[in-house]
Amino acid sequence: MLSKRKFTVSRRDFVAGSTAASVLGFPAILGAQPAAIKVGFIHPVTGFVAYNGQQGRLGAQMAVEDVNKAGGIRSMGGARLEALLGDSQSKVEVGVSEVEKMNEAGVAAYIGCFQSPVGIAASQAAAKYNTPFLIDVGASDLIVNRGLKNVFRLKPGFGVCVDQGISALGAMNNATGGNAKSAVIVHESGEFGTGTARLLAGKLPSIGFEVKEVIKHDNPTRNFDNVALRIRSLAPDVVMMSNYGNEYTLLARTLHQQKVNLAGMYSVLGGGFNYRFVKELPDVAENMMDTNHWFNPKSAKAQALKRRVEAGGALFTFEVYLAYATTMLLADSLQRAGSSAKDKLTEALASSTYDTEILPYGPTKFVNGQNQGSRASVMQARKGDIVVIAPEDVANARPVFPKPKYT
Repeated sequence: MLSKRKFTVSRRDFVAGSTAASVLGFPAILGAQPAAIKVGFIHPVTGFVAYNGQQGRLGAQMAVEDVNKAGGIRSMGGARLEALLGDSQSKVEVGVSEVEKMNEAGVAAYIGCFQSPVGIAASQAAAKYNTPFLIDVGASDLIVNRGLKNVFRLKPGFGVCVDQGISALGAMNNATGGNAKSAVIVHESGEFGTGTARLLAGKLPSIGFEVKEVIKHDNPTRNFDNVALRIRSLAPDVVMMSNYGNEYTLLARTLHQQKVNLAGMYSVLGGGFNYRFVKELPDVAENMMDTNHWFNPKSAKAQALKRRVEAGGALFTFEVYLAYATTMLLADSLQRAGSSAKDKLTEALASSTYDTEILPYGPTKFVNGQNQGSRASVMQARKGDIVVIAPEDVANARPVFPKPKYT
């Protein structure tokens, strides 16, 4: 449901997200006020990835609040950002419907959508109106490979993440004698998981790994017993996973319960590898690794934002800081454009050199809508926490590989 908010963000009210401040009926403040800049946020706050969508909405709200508290868009007379909150309900057709509603409401830009299929369809719909669409989360490289001039993605796609993940796995394996030689890939059956798995299967032989099998699963999947039995029979050294949070967690728990011995569980874009997972299931998560979006642990601003999110009762998952950083990129582009006109804003985004600081990126440089300055990180779960093990310049721990066997 489309809604408009002015924010004092709390964990309770950001999920509801549908109360219009205007209904209070207060008299207008005297004096000329610049028109608010409407931004459409589309996230799956209901449906099978609702938690991820709620986290993205939280990050977006925090960024809007910060921009407005800092004086709004100063080059536009202090114009405030006004968020229109849409719920894709984890469905492609609903995401497109939200684009249409928000266009009628006069949005200057969109941010979303977490799921790649929704992001692909929603940004295509926005292209009809030449409205900028910023992808906060959505890994498929199809998002930026369609020649659409209105689409921008700050984070890396699955191509970059796979390349970095394969390189890091090869280096780690070589550093410990090169004993791991085989892998099984498990992925969700949509565009995100299928595309990632295809790339993994093609790249693993380059570091001396045999791909014993590629196993796909539906969303949602409620039982992974048969998949775990199949993995046990194949006896790979490494299991690689690319799926959404619920299935990621369930597969990891099933392999742990069945005590399937592996040198490592190494996901690329594992949707469930986050603080919630490692804190709720520390024994399951211990020594699991993931190549994914992560904040820069050496950034003071990132650590301050993390403390702020946690003080509000939420966890600092990648959806939060990617939505936050993407909203700040939009605000920076509005400031440089000095206008919310779609052509000027698109031009400002395309020429952006924005430095997120909270992410381990260089200055932003868009080529065909993809930020060339973005990169993933490789993390590992340790005793209910998450450490970064690569790239070296942001790493704060050394990897544990191979992981200890079950007894």
